[in-house]
Amino acid sequence: TIGIAGVYITKVVVELKNEGIIGENNLGYLEFIGNKKEKEDIVNAENKDRKTIYNAIAKKENVAVEAVGKRRAQQIAEKAGPGDWLKNEKGNWYQK
Repeated sequence: TIGIAGVYITKVVVELKNEGIIGENNLGYLEFIGNKKEKEDIVNAENKDRKTIYNAIAKKENVAVEAVGKRRAQQIAEKAGPGDWLKNEKGNWYQK
């Protein structure tokens, strides 16, 4: 279950995405798009949680953590909504 802190983090992440401040990079993590770094602590906390999950999956599947992150990035890109910012394999930002 997600606690109050998890709900708050999710809400802030969605707001930052909607404002075009952060997007989903090609490694499965949130990343700031420009120089505006609002709520950096929240973004870092979300990325830390993702890394913990990626590490657990990598260990279970006996693969590199980076491979798990890249696979997740592809899933995120497929499910992203119109207007979401994503980073392609070449490292360029685009809006879906």
